[in-house]
Amino acid sequence: MKLYYSATSPYVRKVMACAIIRGLDARIEQVPTLPAELPADLLAANPLSKVPTLVTDDGVSLFGSQLICEYLDSLGEALPLFPPSGAARWRALKYQSLGDGILDAAVPCRGEMGKPREDARDAMIARYKALMARTVDTLEADPPHRSVDIGSITVACALGYLDFRYAADAWRNGHPKLAAWYDSFSRNKGILETAPPG
Repeated sequence: MKLYYSATSPYVRKVMACAIIRGLDARIEQVPTLPAELPADLLAANPLSKVPTLVTDDGVSLFGSQLICEYLDSLGEALPLFPPSGAARWRALKYQSLGDGILDAAVPCRGEMGKPREDARDAMIARYKALMARTVDTLEADPPHRSVDIGSITVACALGYLDFRYAADAWRNGHPKLAAWYDSFSRNKGILETAPPG
């Protein structure tokens, strides 16, 4: 398998955490990529020019962390990260959506913060930050379980990204239950080995 990646992408981190937990990381060739430069090999695999993009051993291109993680979960004999049915499945998918929601706000917000100030941009940044704050509040009220599934992995990657790109530990203020969960879950092999650089 071939994975087009950026070392600082939290979506790539999510994919690699799943691969490590499932014991598949040695089967993945990692190709460092700068999507903004529209590299021809990435565009051939993914017209959206985004990472992560995975090309399977059969030559099928998959993109988007949710899809790639579900594909990886179909390989090997490890316990599933996507519970097959029942309440555990819906809980895991709910937390995946919450974690991805944080990232879907945090990543573009970071980009907007690096641009010149203007009223419309400031309003957009405020909306992104409010969304992130509401979601962290929701997670404090009901943190993920300690079980390793796609939901807990995604939330851990999202909180790690907040630590990496925003004021370190700022989200922990007023969120002791979530912080305790994160500190414990971060010792998981897949999360520990994919920590952002620096």
